[in-house]
Amino acid sequence: MILQPVLHPVLLVLLLAAPAALVIRALIKGPKAGPGTPGRPIWALRLGMIVVVFAMLLRPGIPGGTSQTLATDTDIVIVVDTTASIIAEDWDGDKPRLTGVRADVQSIVSEYPGARFSLISFDAAAQLRLPLTTDATALMSSLDVMLPEITDQSRGSSISIANRMLADTLSAAAKSSPDRSRMVFYLGDGEQTTSSDPESFASSAKYVDGGAVLGYGTAEGGPMKKTTGRAGANGQGGDYIEYQGERAMSVIDEANLRRIGEQLGVEYQHRTADAEIVLPKAPTTTTDYAASGEVGNVIELYWVLALVLVALIGVELARATMLVTRLRGLADRPARPPRPSSDKGGAA
Repeated sequence: MILQPVLHPVLLVLLLAAPAALVIRALIKGPKAGPGTPGRPIWALRLGMIVVVFAMLLRPGIPGGTSQTLATDTDIVIVVDTTASIIAEDWDGDKPRLTGVRADVQSIVSEYPGARFSLISFDAAAQLRLPLTTDATALMSSLDVMLPEITDQSRGSSISIANRMLADTLSAAAKSSPDRSRMVFYLGDGEQTTSSDPESFASSAKYVDGGAVLGYGTAEGGPMKKTTGRAGANGQGGDYIEYQGERAMSVIDEANLRRIGEQLGVEYQHRTADAEIVLPKAPTTTTDYAASGEVGNVIELYWVLALVLVALIGVELARATMLVTRLRGLADRPARPPRPSSDKGGAA
């Protein structure tokens, strides 16, 4: 038998101690006189309900098979472009590029189980959206709610604006966990929309043990809808961004993306919907815990206790229904007329 309590057992005891004490006190004293007053069997039933709830919260189970568990001893920093061009509609036909970004990040998470992930986004400024964590669900949730910059507030952006934040994140990771390796995945279209030249990512290279630069977009380009900053449809409005009376087109700049890859010391890969993503192997040994003993799956048994609890509640409800029916019957019964009094006294 395996127990996986939802709270510490001591907290569970404290949580259920008060109602259990009241029920035990009623059992010891016995039922009070009066119609509808619960008898000892009912109080015993209620005590049984408390015991069943306590057992459910302990989450009992039994070993039920084995499975291999992998853990990647790596810190992975994901840098994502959130400028207006990331929703240009040239992914898999006319879908936003952000659709491909999210799918590829999911592939990265699946490729490196157990790794720690951090997420940095950039448009007019860089933002650390998620510090290093093993919670891959939090990473995907951050991507799901991530919206591109608002079109009316856009003043151009640099593809390298996140370089200092990336270097700081990698440096902090190296100091706190020097034995762990570090990977960087840069996802964007390489389109520089400021007049200044991009800064170099070379300061991060000494911390990088692997990764990739992933490019999104086409040479023909894709139109972009205006972004509003509101949830729904990737924060897009209904109108397309226009330039000189025509739809503005965002075009991938692979030369810039290759340059970033060279600065970081990682490979560049152009991403399309019809091509499988190619991810490098983790730079450190991936630990296979099955080699030292497989981790067992657990067959949960709380549902059996839940069925018992439902049965006990059913008995309580049946008793309550009978009492209500009896009380209604008494209320509907006509009152008996008063008996006539006999006058036994005679006249004087």
